[in-house]
Amino acid sequence: MAVFSAFTTTCPWVATTLRRRSFQVATSIYSLNLRSYTPYYPFFSLRPPATATHSAAGICHLAQAVRGEVDGLVKGVVDRSVVEDVKRVLELATRAASRREVLHTNFLTPPTSKESLLVLQKLADIKAVAQGGYPEAERCRISVGHPEALTNDPDVVAALSVTGNFGFQPCSHGDFLGAILGTGIAREKVGDIILQGEKGAQVIIVPELADFVVSTLDKVGNVSVSCTRIPLLAIEYEPPRTKTFKTVETSLRVDAVASAGYKISRSKLANLISSKDVRVNWTTITKSNTTLKAGDIVSVSGLGRLKIGEINTTRKGKFAVELIRYL
Repeated sequence: MAVFSAFTTTCPWVATTLRRRSFQVATSIYSLNLRSYTPYYPFFSLRPPATATHSAAGICHLAQAVRGEVDGLVKGVVDRSVVEDVKRVLELATRAASRREVLHTNFLTPPTSKESLLVLQKLADIKAVAQGGYPEAERCRISVGHPEALTNDPDVVAALSVTGNFGFQPCSHGDFLGAILGTGIAREKVGDIILQGEKGAQVIIVPELADFVVSTLDKVGNVSVSCTRIPLLAIEYEPPRTKTFKTVETSLRVDAVASAGYKISRSKLANLISSKDVRVNWTTITKSNTTLKAGDIVSVSGLGRLKIGEINTTRKGKFAVELIRYL
């Protein structure tokens, strides 16, 4: 107890972390996570100290050094709304690499996956693999570990087929998601949901909860359904149809570029932004002067998606923008 008091007094942050670890171990870190529990991944280990004073300073130094490294890496994250999520991925990766083991995130949103992978590429001793179950998957899990430990793609996603008579009662993506979450599963345990019209839908999920959903899910909306597990190769995915064209604009503001992409007036797009119906890279925007760049995905409720392709500057100082409209 004297040793514990010595280094927790010297470094309150470590004390808080230790209390958090003790509580979470006591409440079972490896539970199925049917609700909103998110496991905490400590990224340093405590060893028996030689002396209380020396250990306290050493632990604080180590914790602050790792925190400083993570904070430095996330400074380059473009989408600031996902910084905390990216930090958690980096902490998980640090732990995996130091222990020569492979760990996996839950399903991440597209912005978090994108930013995390960009940051992880900068770390020499960490390999990362993203999997969503099929090409172009939006929600993905990232497996991280030392290159010597992560030698192949881990089996971290499973697929389910949810079938029923949806001919007279069509169900939306939200209907399927709501039914699945209604069984008690946390959102981060569910990946993409691929609608199949009258047949139903295919759902990507973490493998450890697949059997639970199969035995529990019996209705979507007012439609009785049957749920079975299927191999990933059985996922019926069609690459999206697109139309590519170009526009020349005086600026790269979202209201200028996106209005040309959706072929609506600039004022109408501004109204949609004010109504919070416009998202850039899956993040809702509230300002019409948001600047776009190559690779950005713009989505407008009711109008679909638009990808920003190559951008070139004309001789007159304007911007020639390639637009890819998803049909």
